[in-house]
Amino acid sequence: MSFIIRLGEKKDMQSVFNLITELAVFEKEPDAVEITVADLIKDGFSESPKFKVFVAEQDAKIIGIALFYERYSTWKGSSIHLEDLIVTKSKQKIGAGKALYTAVLKYAYDNKYSRVAWEVIDWNTNAVDFYKSTGATYLNDWSVVQMNKENLATFIQNS
Repeated sequence: MSFIIRLGEKKDMQSVFNLITELAVFEKEPDAVEITVADLIKDGFSESPKFKVFVAEQDAKIIGIALFYERYSTWKGSSIHLEDLIVTKSKQKIGAGKALYTAVLKYAYDNKYSRVAWEVIDWNTNAVDFYKSTGATYLNDWSVVQMNKENLATFIQNS
């Protein structure tokens, strides 16, 4: 393996941000990223961090990330949400994605979380096939529902 997996540090957040932006472009949402590097530093390294991130590092350069956080299931208890898993395009197919994925699952297992959950775009068949091959359950009957900042404000103002 020509890369290492480690927990991300403040100094990595510019690279993490760059990969988040690369993922947004891949997912056909190039203008969707609203956070900044400063937000990542504040939210990930405050007294009560909102997320953790594993990074794949090769030759002192961050080539991939797995960003995740704790959530709670009323059915299962403490669980992990894997928000983003990305390896930069030029470094895909070297095992970094699987290593990052494994690091998150091992973190969940070692810390006795009851499950890990995430979303995957249905047209990303490589990812869907990979996740299924690892034993993950693909929930065809469930849909992702979100309330963005603008709709949230409208709802509250009209309630």
